[in-house]
Amino acid sequence: MLNFERKGNGKETLVLLHGFMENISIWSDMEPHLSENFSLLKIDLPGHGQSDIIAEVQTMELVAEEVKKVLDHLHLEKVHLLGHSMGGYISLGFAEKYPEYLKSLTLFFSTYFADDAEKKEQRIKSYRIIKDAFSHYARAGIPNLFNPNERDVLEGKIETALEIALSTNNLGALASVKGMVERTNKKQVLENLEIKILVIAGKHDNAVKTELMINDLPDRTNIKSYVLDCGHNGHWEKPSICAEIINTELRHHLPKNLVL
Repeated sequence: MLNFERKGNGKETLVLLHGFMENISIWSDMEPHLSENFSLLKIDLPGHGQSDIIAEVQTMELVAEEVKKVLDHLHLEKVHLLGHSMGGYISLGFAEKYPEYLKSLTLFFSTYFADDAEKKEQRIKSYRIIKDAFSHYARAGIPNLFNPNERDVLEGKIETALEIALSTNNLGALASVKGMVERTNKKQVLENLEIKILVIAGKHDNAVKTELMINDLPDRTNIKSYVLDCGHNGHWEKPSICAEIINTELRHHLPKNLVL
């Protein structure tokens, strides 16, 4: 079973799925702001943190099955699910397979788009360097995920992100990249869900085509989006703002498509 940790005193369970080359420690800045309203369930995804690799190709649907095993183990039947980046892809896979488990779905600096041809080619080309020169791969990529206009202010957070990335099992990272390449467009999942859907995105996110995604979101009253003045890592760049949106939005109705 995947490694997990529970924190918080709220009556409702919020499941937190981290992204690629991350682990459950990434939520530390947001956790104090969320733990009064939610019981937090933080899960290490396969090949990350203290969770074992589960396959040579860890598809998002396969990992979603492992997440469900944790929920079943804890006898949780209705949860709020939030996924950062790759965690968002897995959340979409979970929502497609097990919609009856969900009270809400939050795409946190993530997207329902599949990789385009260029992105797939980049991922495939990265296989060798992840396997043979993982440190170089992490050091080259991590800083680019933060707001380029605030690199000096965010230096400590960038170092933290890099430390976490370097602690990741490189073969786990490789299995995850292979799984991400196989992703399909999940817009139909959003169109079919009747639960609240929250999208929190970054104006300076180099990993997600934020503007295209926001403009492409299904026009439904249960879908809300927020665009923040940050990069790909709102949990480190704007933790209190992200937590405030989550706390409020998962409990109350707000105007849609806000830019903060």
